[in-house]
Parts: sequence; structure tokens; C-alpha cells
Amino acid sequence: MSDWQQITFVDLEAPARCREPVPPQGSRASMSEGYPLRPLGEVMRLDIQRTPMKPATIYRLAGVLNSGKGVIAKGELSETNTEYAAMNVLRADQVVMRKLTAWEGPITVVPAEFDGFVVSNEFPTFTLGPELMPDWMRHVCRSPRLWAEMKNRVSGTVQRRKRLNPEQLLQIQIPIPPRKVQARIVDVLDAVDDQVNALDMEADAILDVLRRLRADSMTDSSADEVRADKVFSITMGRQRSPQRATGPHMTFYLRSANVGYGTLDLSDVLEMDFNPSERETFGLRYGDVLVSEGSASETAVGMPAMWRDELTAPVCFQNTLLRYRAIEGVSIPAFVKHWCLWAYESGQFRDVAGGTNIKHIGSRRAVQMLVRLPSVAEQERIATELDSISEAVAATRTESARLRKVQSGLLAGLLDRSIDIKSA
Repeated sequence: MSDWQQITFVDLEAPARCREPVPPQGSRASMSEGYPLRPLGEVMRLDIQRTPMKPATIYRLAGVLNSGKGVIAKGELSETNTEYAAMNVLRADQVVMRKLTAWEGPITVVPAEFDGFVVSNEFPTFTLGPELMPDWMRHVCRSPRLWAEMKNRVSGTVQRRKRLNPEQLLQIQIPIPPRKVQARIVDVLDAVDDQVNALDMEADAILDVLRRLRADSMTDSSADEVRADKVFSITMGRQRSPQRATGPHMTFYLRSANVGYGTLDLSDVLEMDFNPSERETFGLRYGDVLVSEGSASETAVGMPAMWRDELTAPVCFQNTLLRYRAIEGVSIPAFVKHWCLWAYESGQFRDVAGGTNIKHIGSRRAVQMLVRLPSVAEQERIATELDSISEAVAATRTESARLRKVQSGLLAGLLDRSIDIKSA
């Protein structure tokens, strides 16, 4: 049985009076009340329009985002800067997918503004039949259930090179409600979209305010300007060595791959042998700020995040990172964090970095950077104000993410009818 029927969704956020009892999985009611499963090949068809790359002609290039997030413009190209002799043409309201890594959900409905854009032959297109509304299919393309079905059908031996052929996509079965019901489902899901978009815009606006206030605080001309090593203790991490892959003091350590813009990704933390004295030198304490020391990508140079003892075991750091630590009586951890965030946002870290292909800040350059240093009391006031705004951004982003999760399950519930369209 398809996951579309196996899994039901109950909106726990809805008032109790709006939730109806859900029949047990596999019961006659759950089987009969869902909309009939039909192969996509019955309701849409492969329909590829090819255009030859003509001399002296400019084409608008498009790509398809993962997770059904839509189409993206990728600039312009001509016959002289591509090896393709012909390209596929996108038409409004068609379904387009990327065959390569299809398990990541690169499938969507083409918006009107991308009509006439071109893609490579890695992107087959499909025309919807009269039984499907394009807006409804757009929401289906954003469903993890569809991506799971795509993943189950990919072929190939190397994970990143696995492909989904058009014929395999058309074999996938999904519940197809009548067009009138599709229209009502679109209304419900579009309403959630509107809320998500409004929250995203609100978070972006608050973040813009936060960045401006942070810049004003870090460039206040009334504060003395001093070298960074007078304000922070700055240390570069220990170099990784194959000889340290095993040993008696295996210790978790962070590297630049773990550091994002104000966030840490601890899903892939490696281990290396650090002896007790090295643990003392390269160990992390609550409030330390880790800064990405170098990268081939300019946007990653200087990316900072604060360590908050997310792991209980001892944690050190590698030489792809710089550690900024507050100096007692001179600076406080929250001020260190906001200064590093400002140095990244304003491009200060990027500007001091040296190197050609890979830019490096280096501890020598880091300690020579200049800092406007207010009193500790003023640092505390600045940090309190900026932290409160930062918390507002995080809360808004969290609510947006929650609504996205609700929306994902809402479509499945509406299709298997465990959620009544009127209650939704």
C-alpha cells in the first residue's frame, strides 16, 4: 500500500471540536474514505519542447530547487557559453523535475513568470491533464510523500548520481480528488502559505533592524578604538593529523563545516586525540565564539557562532576555526558574539583575509583588527538590547517552521480525508 494511504495526519493545533475520530490504519473506513490512487501517467504526460541553440540568441536559464520549492533563474546563456546543442523549454503550468538526485524532491509546477525559460535535458517537462489544477499539483510537489516515492524509484549505483526517469515518475500513484475539492485544498494550503510568507517577511524586517543596531553599536565613535587582542583572547585551533585519528584521549572537535551564520551544526562532529594539555589549550567554554578562519567561498569567511555547551563531553576545535574568548574585566561573551557577527555582516573579516583561491583570516591578521571598546556596563546594555531582538527573530522563524511542518502533514490529511476539508 502506498504511504499516501498508510499515513494519516491529525492537526493537534486545531480545536478539539474540529478534529474528528480517525479510523485505525487499514480499517475499511480509512481505506474507503481516501481519494482513489491513480498513477501520475493517467493525469499528466511527458511533453518536452526542444529548442536548438541559435547563434546570436540569448536564452534565459532556469533551475529547479529541492523540496518542491520552485524554479530559480540562473542567468543568461548563449550558444557560445554552453556545450548543449539544444535545450528544453519551460511552459507555464507544466511540471518540471530534475532527473539527477531526484530523491531530494527537485520537482515543481512552472510559474507564469518562467514561461519560455530553458533548462538542460536533465529537466523533463510534463503537461497536466484536465483533471489536475496546476496550483494543486504545486502543493503536491512540496509533499515529502511524493519525494519518498521518487526516492524509491531512482536508479544508479552512486548516491549523488542516481536518477529518476520520466517513466518512473509517471508510475507513482497519488490520491486524486475532484477538481472542486482540489480548489478547496488549494485555498486552505495557500492560506497557510500566506501566513508563512508573512512570518518570513516579519523575521527579515526584524533581522534588518538587528543588523543596523548592531552596526551602530560596534562603530560608536565615542568608544576607544583598540586592537582586537586587547579585547579578546584569539586562538587558532589545532591542526588535524592522521596520526591523531586514534589515541588514548579521543575528543570531539569542531571544524568550519560545523559553523554557520550564528548557528552550530552538530550533526557531524568528528573525534581526534587531544592530550590533557591540548584539551586545556584548545578546549571550548560556554560563551566562546568560533569563527570560520578560511574558505574558498567568500561568504563563509569569518562566519561566527557561539558555543553554549551543547555537548556535555569535552570539545575542542580544529585550525579551520579561530576561537574568540572574552577577557575578564575587559569584555563579556555576549559582546564578543555581537562584535564577531558585525565583523562578518559588514565584511570586516573578509576584507582582512589574505590568499588567492582560498581566503584565510589567520590569527596574525585577526589580532590586528580594530575594535570600538565600550565599558563593560555599556557592553552589557548593548548585548541585552541586541539579544532581545535576536530572540524575536528566532521566535518568528520557529513559528514559520512550525507552520511549514503543519502544512506538510495537512496535505496528506486532506487527501486521505483524516482531516475534513471544512474543519481544515
